[in-house]
Amino acid sequence: MLIGRKEFINKDKTYIMGILNVTPDSFSDGGKYNSMHDAIVHAEQMIEDGADIIDIGGESTRPNHIQISDDEEKKRICPVIEEIKKHVDVPVSVDTYKAEVAKAAISSGADLINDIWGLKYDKKMAGLIAASGLPCCLMHNRNDMNYADYLEDVIADLRKILQIADDAGISREKIILDPGIGFAKSYENNLALLKHMDILHELKLPLLLGTSRKSVIGTALDLPIAERMEGTLVTTVLAVLNRYMFVRVHDVKENYRAVKMAEAIISSGLQ
Repeated sequence: MLIGRKEFINKDKTYIMGILNVTPDSFSDGGKYNSMHDAIVHAEQMIEDGADIIDIGGESTRPNHIQISDDEEKKRICPVIEEIKKHVDVPVSVDTYKAEVAKAAISSGADLINDIWGLKYDKKMAGLIAASGLPCCLMHNRNDMNYADYLEDVIADLRKILQIADDAGISREKIILDPGIGFAKSYENNLALLKHMDILHELKLPLLLGTSRKSVIGTALDLPIAERMEGTLVTTVLAVLNRYMFVRVHDVKENYRAVKMAEAIISSGLQ
């Protein structure tokens, strides 16, 4: 899969997507990287630490977040995308579910659209992505947690997302899927999906896992957001073991090392 100018190989390798939130209210690092200088410095540090993609978000998606206008979101992310593209030579992803924001981000140089609603929130998103020719990450999400057969329902929901993509003309070669840990899922749902994360391979597409500092880790370990790194690292190793192509994380250096160690063990030629 070509993202920006970088080729990503979906075989026995897990890549790091570093999170850059230019928001005042993100659940984990809201307000830390609002200034242009801080955002650039943090992006450069993540790349030095091993990030393969920088994922920029301008609206918090934490539970009970306050939705902002398209104009405000564009104002937050577009200048940062443009500036980062001047300074770094890695692909830049934009974390948005709004077509107008995605359109502006593409004009600013975004290389990938990361849609937490999997094309279902904004009906213009699928057509926009198809017309742009850019790759996209489509996440499982829904308005409720009324599952009949939880794991099967997640797969069925993702198939519906892929049908929307197919109908719009988005090539399957341009799609990454995200199981959506923490979205429309109970604590038990999240654990079950992490335990059975390999089932998404039946969809035969690259996969991304995003668990960094999330509430499922906080609940399991009874820890605040700032102390969830070890729990995140466990899920990152699970992603490598289950052949996920990407992990989306805040703490790039530590997760990069966890990925490399897990890959070294898996690739060992000794029996």
